Amino acid sequence: MRAAVVALMAASACLGGAPLAAAGTERSPGKPRPLAASMSDVIPAPVSVRPDAGVTFTLRPSARIHTRGGQAATAVATYLTGLLRPSTGYALPVQAAPRGAPAPGISLLLDAAEPAVGDQGYRLDVTGAAVVLRARTGTGLFNGVQTLRQLLPARAESATVQPGPWTVPGGRIVDHPRFAYRGAMLDVARHFHPVETVKRYIDRIALYKINHLHLHLSDDQGWRIVVDGWPRLATYGGSTQVGGGPGGHYTKAQYQDIVAHAARRHVTIVPEIDMPGHTNAALASYAELNCDGVAPPLYTGTAVGFSSLCATKEITYRFVAEVLDELAALTPGPYLHIGGDEASATPHDQYAAFMNRVQPMVTAEGKAVMGWHQIGAADVAHSPGRVVQYWGLTASDPLVTSAVSRGAKVVMSPANKAYLDMKYNPQTRLGLDWAGLIEVRTAYDWDPGTYLAGVPAASVLGVEAPMWTETIVTEDDIEYMAFPRLPAIAELGWSPRSTHDWEAFRLRLAAQAPRWTAMGIGFYRSPQIPWPAPAGSVAARP
Repeated sequence: MRAAVVALMAASACLGGAPLAAAGTERSPGKPRPLAASMSDVIPAPVSVRPDAGVTFTLRPSARIHTRGGQAATAVATYLTGLLRPSTGYALPVQAAPRGAPAPGISLLLDAAEPAVGDQGYRLDVTGAAVVLRARTGTGLFNGVQTLRQLLPARAESATVQPGPWTVPGGRIVDHPRFAYRGAMLDVARHFHPVETVKRYIDRIALYKINHLHLHLSDDQGWRIVVDGWPRLATYGGSTQVGGGPGGHYTKAQYQDIVAHAARRHVTIVPEIDMPGHTNAALASYAELNCDGVAPPLYTGTAVGFSSLCATKEITYRFVAEVLDELAALTPGPYLHIGGDEASATPHDQYAAFMNRVQPMVTAEGKAVMGWHQIGAADVAHSPGRVVQYWGLTASDPLVTSAVSRGAKVVMSPANKAYLDMKYNPQTRLGLDWAGLIEVRTAYDWDPGTYLAGVPAASVLGVEAPMWTETIVTEDDIEYMAFPRLPAIAELGWSPRSTHDWEAFRLRLAAQAPRWTAMGIGFYRSPQIPWPAPAGSVAARP
């Protein structure tokens, strides 16, 4: 929520008459007294937590951030100081870590982390004198910093100096993800969202160890990325949006700015050009892409399934190849998403022929094919490293099992569990309900590793929470629909299955509310969660 937000929420709440310990305060006759959070308050839940009762680290004004491991460690330390300096007012200089015992303050070390943490995990040790974070990669250190953020008082997220103390509970956390891919998707085609909004969304999702942002860059209502060889895609195809607004597009420099910002947050951008359906913006921009050679008008509605590139014309394949070539050059990540869903205007034999020609174009660019699960059709050839993204409503799907049998991996995004644009309840002013209503428990109470029959956990690459934007117009809208469901999906992607427990999760989720308020996030106050009572004005819409 970008509008002026409200005072910090009091970090306590009652559940059944007992104080909510996860909220990190102690009730007293006077003002609540801040205490160190519990090491178990973190979202996503860590693999292993070993608290050291009675031990608390306090960050002092003289504290330093010590690093070992070269530029990768220094970059994460610089990110951490950027987070903490505004709220603490401390200088927090970054310097090389001494050899031997950990120095007082905070140490970020690329050494001595056990192999089990892999390339995304970390070990966090907190004593009365020092916080020591160890990892094998910069990504692991960055993920550990997200945990450290949540162990500090929520006011550490403030953009202005706040009173201390700045405490961290003592103990050890050893942590690494269940699934390698943990994603969020933002549809910038139906309603265009500017660069700064996308960058702030990246910042939000990184807190919960989301490591991919899938950008839906084209659809019937708008084309959002400049393609030099086909300039009208952006200037004309990008000139509107749902409801007839002005639309917009990203220049190549702006897109690269988003990619670079994401990389600094250890988030990989996955760009999607949906095809052969969902292409009216392209068809309106270039008549020759239509089988009849006639460009349709621009479209500002919300219907699906009516458009198709002409799969029988050679110019279509030159168009696709040139678009993918320019997009691949701008995108360092391993995936190009080619959509492939709801192509009901494309005859099935032409759809198969189209996909069989387009997939090799992606691999020729050195990228892996990603697409919605319809690309798993038996007569669509398999490409090496292919990923199908499941968005269906059922617990079995022959297209997915067919793709998996040929070696594909699956990203789980069942629409009735993971779609962040679905309404919370019938009264939700935003969103749709075609996939059902998705309250927080619905978003949390499923297992990506066992959800689809015939798809073993070993074939699941991860999870993704898409947000389509038929009704999502502003940054406030994005945040309201993402929070608190996005952290629920993030936990399913990161945490061991053994930690998934609704009753425990709802308490940890409640403890996030003061943090979101400090960050300026306007969130949905689900009645399923025992939220802390707001202090001062109300921070979130009911």
